[in-house]
Order: sequence, then C-alpha cells, then structure tokens
Amino acid sequence: MPIPGLLLVDKESDWTSHDVVAKVRGLAGTRKVGHAGTLDPMATGLLLIGVESATKLLTFLVGESKTYTATIRLGASTVTDDREGEILQQTELGAIAAITLAKIEAALDALRGEIMQVPSSVSAIKVDGQRAYAKVRGGDEVKLAARPVTISRFSIDAEPRFIDDHYLDLDVTVECSSGTYIRALARDLGAALGVGGHLTALRRTHIGRYSVDQAKTLVEYQNIKQAGQDLPILPSAQAAQQQFETRILNPQEVIDIRHGKRIPAESAPKSVAIAALDESGALVAMLERSGGQLKSSVVFSEASNA
Repeated sequence: MPIPGLLLVDKESDWTSHDVVAKVRGLAGTRKVGHAGTLDPMATGLLLIGVESATKLLTFLVGESKTYTATIRLGASTVTDDREGEILQQTELGAIAAITLAKIEAALDALRGEIMQVPSSVSAIKVDGQRAYAKVRGGDEVKLAARPVTISRFSIDAEPRFIDDHYLDLDVTVECSSGTYIRALARDLGAALGVGGHLTALRRTHIGRYSVDQAKTLVEYQNIKQAGQDLPILPSAQAAQQQFETRILNPQEVIDIRHGKRIPAESAPKSVAIAALDESGALVAMLERSGGQLKSSVVFSEASNA
C-alpha cells in the first residue's frame, strides 16, 4: 500500500484529469485516488493527486489560488474559447494591425482585480443537471451567470507576435482565484479590443504554494515504477505544511481533537484552514476557527501517516 500523500503530476496535453487519476491508480496500486482542480485536455501543467487518506486534503486545496501561463490569440472567437472550437467570428484582414500595446494594456487593466466573470459556455458547471459543455456540444445555447473572481496578475510576458496579418498572439501570465476561467479572459480581452480572442495554449504552473517544478510527468512516474522504485509521494504532513499554516498540538490536545472536542484558538494562525500536527510531526487534523476555539474539519487516523 502506498504512503498517503500528494503526487504532483505535470499533466501532458490530450489527457483528461480523470485519465490521470486512472493512471495513478494503476501506478500506486490503490483505488483511493483523487485530484484537486480540473485541467482541460488541451491544458498542461500542475495537477495535485491525493493518494489514500490524503484525498481528504483535496477539499482544502481545490479553493487555493492558481497561476497559469497562456497564449491568447487575438483576431478570432471560437465556440469553446480555445483553439479546439469552431471559429465563430474572424476579424477583417488588417484590423489586427490597428491594435497597439497601449490598447492591449488598457483592456488588460479592466480585467485585473476583483471582477465579475461569465464562465466559458463549455465549462463543467452544471445547468439543469447537465454539464454546460455537454449541452453546448449537443447544440443547446448556454448562458451562464457572472460570478466574482480575483485576478491578481494579468501580464504580457513577451513581445506580441503578428501571425499572417490575421492574428496577434500574446504570451501572458495569470495569477487568479480558484474558479477563474482563463479561456473566458481570452474571450473577454478579444471582445474588449473588438477583434475576438481565444486560447491556443494553457499551462498551470502553481496551485497555492505547490509548483510544477516539483512535479513529474506520468511517463516519468511510470519509469520510476518500472525501475522498481516507489513513487515519490509527498507525505500528507509535509504536503499540509507546505500549503497551510500549522499548529503543533500537545498530547492532550491530540486526544481532544481525536474525540471531537474543541481546543483554544489563542495561539493559532488566523487562516481559514489550519494543519494540526502532533509533536512527532504527524498530521492529526485540519482545523477551522469557531469563535475563540478550533474545531476539526477532518481528522486523520494514526495509520494514515504510516
């Protein structure tokens, strides 16, 4: 049985997040595997995979901030707001040449900070019990409600590139809150400039404090297994300490938390989620504030740290 913890996967293009979970189940030899934060098949980059009891951590990781690098193509809008969809509208030849860097920066500025974003119509959001993307692909028109998101960074990383006088490609970095659709940012940037826009590349580089630099591809993990080595799973306690503020419990507090009791919050961090460890460094629970006390959201058994 694998140790409980996180496996950081650098997802390759054309794999669904579910495909990755299925593959890890085979590599790890357990059915108890899940992921935090879906990536579209087109996208690459960081996917957090929980193994064994660490799947309990995923609930707390899904809502963490994300960082992406992407390429936005200005000059055409598509059904899916990315390169995989049919072109809905293409700007007139030569119109792209009129777009200056100053105009782009002004449009970017309107998409920074706390904004209301209409998700892409082919998102996984449920509408009348069906995923929005399924309804769109079935020929239905889907209109989703705007929702608040926070864009901490939306910057151009390189000189914009003109493509055959029809398109302008922008390489960008986006730091954002959970629930942000980068495809929708591409769509809205193109709309603001009057030329349409969609994504041609998307890569997730960070989820909270986890980096894709810590991750390996599925091929690399498969090679590790074929070499007779264990998967380099990040143990639950280390995984929790990397992302969350921590509280070290004394022996009596460990007993109290395991029995569903609350403990004083006096010296605890003010974070929404707090990782509670015993004096040996084992993960005991995830805690949350309740008035002047801390209560457990999830408790980990002693065996789950083995």
